[in-house]
Amino acid sequence: MQFDRLHYSDQILTDLYTALVKPRMIEEKMLVLLRQGKITKWFSGIGQEAISVGSAFALQEDEYILPMHRNLGVFTVRNMPFDKLFAQWQGKKSGYTKGRDRSFHFGTQAHHVVGMISHLGPQMGLADGIALAHLLKKEKKTTLVFTGDGATSEGDFHESVNVAAVWDLPVIFVIENNGYGLSTPSSEQFRCKQMIDKAIGYGIDAIQIDGNNVLEVYHAIKEVAEKMRENPKPILVEAMTFRMRGHEEASGTKYVPKELFEEWGKKDPIVNYENYLNEIGVLSEEKIAEIRGKIKQEIEEGLEIVFPQPDPTPDTDEELADMYAPYSQSVVNPSSDKKSNKRFINAISDGLSLALEKHPNLVLMGQDIAEYGGAFKVTEGFVEKFGKERVRNTPLCESAIVGAGLGLSINGYKAMVEMQFADFVTCGFNQIVNNLAKVHYRWGQNADVVVRMPTGAGVAAGPFHSQSNEAWFFHTAGLKIVYPSNPYDAKGLLLAAFEDPNPYIFFEHKALYRSLADDIPDDYYTVEIGKARLVTEGSDLSIVTYGMGVHWAKQLTEELGISADILDLRTLLPWDREAVMQTVKKTGKVLVCHEDCLTGGIGGEIAAWISEHCFELLDAPVMREGSLDTAVPFAPNLENNFLPKQRIKEKLVQLAEY
Repeated sequence: MQFDRLHYSDQILTDLYTALVKPRMIEEKMLVLLRQGKITKWFSGIGQEAISVGSAFALQEDEYILPMHRNLGVFTVRNMPFDKLFAQWQGKKSGYTKGRDRSFHFGTQAHHVVGMISHLGPQMGLADGIALAHLLKKEKKTTLVFTGDGATSEGDFHESVNVAAVWDLPVIFVIENNGYGLSTPSSEQFRCKQMIDKAIGYGIDAIQIDGNNVLEVYHAIKEVAEKMRENPKPILVEAMTFRMRGHEEASGTKYVPKELFEEWGKKDPIVNYENYLNEIGVLSEEKIAEIRGKIKQEIEEGLEIVFPQPDPTPDTDEELADMYAPYSQSVVNPSSDKKSNKRFINAISDGLSLALEKHPNLVLMGQDIAEYGGAFKVTEGFVEKFGKERVRNTPLCESAIVGAGLGLSINGYKAMVEMQFADFVTCGFNQIVNNLAKVHYRWGQNADVVVRMPTGAGVAAGPFHSQSNEAWFFHTAGLKIVYPSNPYDAKGLLLAAFEDPNPYIFFEHKALYRSLADDIPDDYYTVEIGKARLVTEGSDLSIVTYGMGVHWAKQLTEELGISADILDLRTLLPWDREAVMQTVKKTGKVLVCHEDCLTGGIGGEIAAWISEHCFELLDAPVMREGSLDTAVPFAPNLENNFLPKQRIKEKLVQLAEY
């Protein structure tokens, strides 16, 4: 291994050595604690420390780094207190996640570190969003994100690198190429000769470095970052290295040929660098002993703080509260009586425009939403009014863009992501349910992201443009779900969603876009989140519904001459239990219905809650109705049969006569 100190001072060389030794000594201690049963799992970075240390050392302290399992050196270079790190690994309340997540699955704004989730790849989309925020703020900053050779097979890698390339984002994508994705060798992961070859397809630069040479890593990343701050564009850095232990300790290393350990053992990043510094007179045995002695003392002092701490005591109220960033809504009323007749789609557009005016840090992202105005023309004219920096066309990559939305939030922005159709959210599902929804619970970071979802059938669009998929998210704590049925609520709920720092899934029924209009305020106003609306009042029975179900209920009760309370939930998560109880108490009969398929739909949960909590108030069984348990068919006759309108009519007659 050849070292070149270039122009670096003795102090920098020594500081790099100290930073390199620190994660190794911590790991050696953690492996002892693992054998003693004092920690439960460990992902070892032994042999790969130079990449983390050199990279983190090369960046400015306020530049974000997004590490992975084997990047302990990032956390130590950023001077995280040892006791908090040890508490994290032992699942203590004083750790960064209060005992809720393990190892390196956390972040900390104080140190500009954003940890991973177990799904390899999603952190790269977050890096895009963080870097975009720097550009929008005119800050000369770079963002560095780590990934492994195995994770380059993930779609998130392609999406995120491509977005960074198209948008000229200052992101350093560091691939730690240790030859294996757990036990699968690189030969079974990709066919290109080397990782840097991948950059060609994205039209970006790439460099390959010796990942075990801390001076080479430090110099390469420092040079790249300096250029990037002045001329923002992404780069791919392939750091060649080797993992000297298992993917995690329990998996072992039997699948790795012994000769590889012998070969890479000679390339140990610490032994080689230490020998070099001794040769050039920067270090001595006494100095080495002093450095290691101080680190050992720091480790022991950290453990002395953590070991006596008890395991977390469960607090259900705290657990539930921490799923969301603290927020108390203050409903905003219109400042004048001025109204205009607006279609549902215009109400959405009006809400977006007013939100952009109120929140200068709001960025809209989606396929074709800029000059074209979106698939449904919701954002038509927005580019001229707000500019392309804030109204951004995206490549076809839902996962990276939802991830970028979270990255924007991490770096002080609000984000709206438009799904061209709600059906397409499947391609961004992981980012929503595992990143947006859980990030505050895990380490206190809010996700200020609204995902707009054009949804629903009745427009002969077939199985992939007509699904009602709100139930997919209803089960996911940490999200808020809104589903307006009319122009007034559409605008007011959308504006309320943008005020809330928590993640929203905002459903908009496509069939209502241009078929429904009403006189609504021109001014800025909000509607209370979590509050249902009593659309009509009656005495025969109650209908609990939302979205298109509200309009079916109104039409059918008028047609049948039934006097009914029609309760429009409006917000599905959280849903208004008090309003549901009040209407059940009033009529004693209730039908819960929705457009979504019957089995597993939201109506099942509400019906079960009514049965459990309102049983004594009922004069009839709780009834529910929804669409057929099939995909959404294309042909209008088949689609009409799929939708529940006729079956809702039959249920209403049955319930009224009970």
